[in-house]
Amino acid sequence: MESTSGSPVTVAPTSARFNRSEWSSAFRNVDEELTDVPLKPVRGAVPDALRGSLYRNGPGRLERDGQRVHHPFDGDGMITVLHFDAEGVRCSNRFVRTSGWKAEEAAGKVLFRGVFGSQKPGGPLANAFDLRLKNIANTGVVRLGDDLLALWEAAEPHALDPQTLETRGLSLLGGVLKKGEAFSAHPRFDPGHHGDPRMVTFGVKTGPRSTVRLMEFATKDNAADGIRAGDLLSDRRDTFAGFAFLHDFAITPNWAVFLQNAISFNPLPFVLGQKGAAQCLTSNPNAKAKFWLIPRDSGAFAGQEPRVIDAPDGFVFHHLNAWEEDGDVVVESIYYSDFPSIGPDQDFADVNFDLIPEGLLEQCRINLDSAKVETTRLSERCCEFAMVNPNQEGLPCRFAWMAAAAREQGNDPLQVVKKLDLKTGEKHIWSAAPSGFVSEPLMVPRPNASSEDDGWVLDLVWNGARDASDLYILDARDLSEVALLELPLAIPHGLHGSWSESSVQLA
Repeated sequence: MESTSGSPVTVAPTSARFNRSEWSSAFRNVDEELTDVPLKPVRGAVPDALRGSLYRNGPGRLERDGQRVHHPFDGDGMITVLHFDAEGVRCSNRFVRTSGWKAEEAAGKVLFRGVFGSQKPGGPLANAFDLRLKNIANTGVVRLGDDLLALWEAAEPHALDPQTLETRGLSLLGGVLKKGEAFSAHPRFDPGHHGDPRMVTFGVKTGPRSTVRLMEFATKDNAADGIRAGDLLSDRRDTFAGFAFLHDFAITPNWAVFLQNAISFNPLPFVLGQKGAAQCLTSNPNAKAKFWLIPRDSGAFAGQEPRVIDAPDGFVFHHLNAWEEDGDVVVESIYYSDFPSIGPDQDFADVNFDLIPEGLLEQCRINLDSAKVETTRLSERCCEFAMVNPNQEGLPCRFAWMAAAAREQGNDPLQVVKKLDLKTGEKHIWSAAPSGFVSEPLMVPRPNASSEDDGWVLDLVWNGARDASDLYILDARDLSEVALLELPLAIPHGLHGSWSESSVQLA
């Protein structure tokens, strides 16, 4: 079943291709910072029960002094927030005041190289042997205790004020981290498998052998145990053979599940100023991908050694979910046939999507006794940024929501939100095509929800026809439109976001 009710514009047929100029028009600098600008729906109404804050992170500055970044992922981080309360919806945005952002703002020019290929002016000689990494705080954003954390996985987070978005500074999380220590931009939230909810996250130190640090933090106060939100609850380190490129992972009640892609890293072109560090990554046909299953300290296998099991070929950035069933660990992930990258001589705004592998949703069932893995393709439509109901994280789920291409097969920019029934294969499609381009959809459960798909899907859409961004609120059950809010802001294609509930929820 497909539903296109609530589409912002005429729905393009599945065979239609996207308008490149409208897609690429989102790659721009953000020139303004808004403070509590009230928003009114231009269609529909904001549900009374939707109370909290929607945070989004992504690159907000892509050019300085006439020099554009080589890859959008090298742009300076900018946080956008939409606060939902009894008075309505208010929009604010702020650049994260990183040390690199402040230095380049003062200089009016590029001073740092980027991980994904952006270079300082002056060619290879000017970039050679400059191995500094600029913490651009542009990838994820989550609330932890009294701080909003802007995340960039190669270094420590920046702490912000959750209401005003003012930057408080680098955070070592009360001494948990060392200065410059890697801290994932993609944490997972345990809804309470063993009691109170937790934020589970990791840091990785790469090399010929890679060390994964698995950390779990309290996300709410527990006065009886003397625990405050943000306190470190568990911490372990495990070392594995081989180089690790890890952006995401998945959790079950007892396991943290990582996928070590079969990737090689040759740092010499980076050292010599010829490439960015990420451009020195290549698929290694002589290596085998591995699942690393690390026992959680809160689970039944606490203290045991990790399990290392061969994984299917392909490349994974993001996982949908994982759970345990009959002694197996099941993990659902978005697989690419190869590592997608943008070469030194390519323009990211003119990339040929037909030459880039599409992401396809697959399920891997890992038998812990036999170390065998069974793989099932769940969807043939190109997709990314998939999630389940956050109250079901780490448990078997029936429904998933994701950003996807408008065509049923083939690689294109993400223009639709897809809801997939993981048991029956039934789907609903909400389309922003031809002029709209979706971002990561966030499923927000209704307070006291009656079913797994009772709630809303929030999605920031780049509207190429309006040359600005729109927020759509969709019914999570059938993706019908609930409300449309037009933002007075042009937000470039972004990365990850989160929803933070207010302290008071309406029934």
